[in-house]
Amino acid sequence: MKHLMMGVINLIHEQEEMGPLTAGRCLATVPFGSRYRLIDFVLSSMVNSGISNVAVFAHTKYRSLMDHLGSGSNWDLHHKQSGLFVLPPAIENQTDFGRGDLYHFYRHRDYFTRTPQDYVVIARSHMVCNIDFTRVLEQHRERGSDITVVCKREPGPLPGLCRKVKLDEAGRVLDMQDHFGRLESDVVSMEMYVLHKELLLNLVDTSLAQGRDHFVGHAVMSRLGELNVHAYMHDGVLGVVNTIPAYYRHNMELLQPEVWNELFQRPGPVYTKVKDEPPARYHRGSEVAHSLIANGCEIEGTVYGSILFRGVKIREGAVISNCIIMQNGIVGASGSLENCILDKEVSIRPFQGLKGSAGTPFVAGKRNVI
Repeated sequence: MKHLMMGVINLIHEQEEMGPLTAGRCLATVPFGSRYRLIDFVLSSMVNSGISNVAVFAHTKYRSLMDHLGSGSNWDLHHKQSGLFVLPPAIENQTDFGRGDLYHFYRHRDYFTRTPQDYVVIARSHMVCNIDFTRVLEQHRERGSDITVVCKREPGPLPGLCRKVKLDEAGRVLDMQDHFGRLESDVVSMEMYVLHKELLLNLVDTSLAQGRDHFVGHAVMSRLGELNVHAYMHDGVLGVVNTIPAYYRHNMELLQPEVWNELFQRPGPVYTKVKDEPPARYHRGSEVAHSLIANGCEIEGTVYGSILFRGVKIREGAVISNCIIMQNGIVGASGSLENCILDKEVSIRPFQGLKGSAGTPFVAGKRNVI
């Protein structure tokens, strides 16, 4: 079962409203949870499910993606027979840049035809979860589905952008709408699809011949009456991270031990690029509570309810509350931050005070001095 699947992480036209956090990087490489990137979660889920052949369809601003993934060795995907493949966008002229994912699948169809696996798992990078795809495939085959879409029941509103799904009593998908639609449903799509490789290639050829080039919008949603599309219901933690409020909320949820343990331990660990750094250093007089502190940090002041990435420095007298500070950030002496998100290498001057809100955190772009 494990060796029947190949993985596709689809970054073509990922929907996001992340402002300065994606100004210089693609959504997949936005830092998350003190030492990870968003793509780590779906990639680790694939690896833990026995998927040893993974293609990442890159689109824009993918320099940081290449740097983060490297040879795939951190995910044990650096084998000659299979492994990790980062496929660049198939662009021959300016009009190709706006083409949908089916067009890029078609241009890289030799990747699909040369792989021995029968089934394809297509996923996005912004769904923060930990899932066993072997169970999804098992249900897919038991029900004789053409396509299985992984879904989650969310009774409350989500701050992220996601599709709503309507199901019948047997779990068959009757309707799907984008986040702005008026479909009344508490089921959301996790943008993860399992289908036979031959069906995918058929949908690529057929849709493109009809002038349609988007996998979900054209190949799936328009064929719900023709294809047997079922939902697999995920019962674990889910974060739809493609807006600033969603990014802030789902990071802060990691401070709950039960959320952290479920997301990072079950059904398997989450892997990321390894960086050897010394442990965090806590100076005399510093105070830290209810926070995630990565290696290489240096704390002289007070940190509460916050997430600090590698190499962050909090100087003497500074007070940090409910903040996310990415790699190598510096908060000057007697500075004050509350409900803020600081991108990489942001420096806060001494005695500077910044304050946002839980719903609208203050966001500072990369390498700013404030």
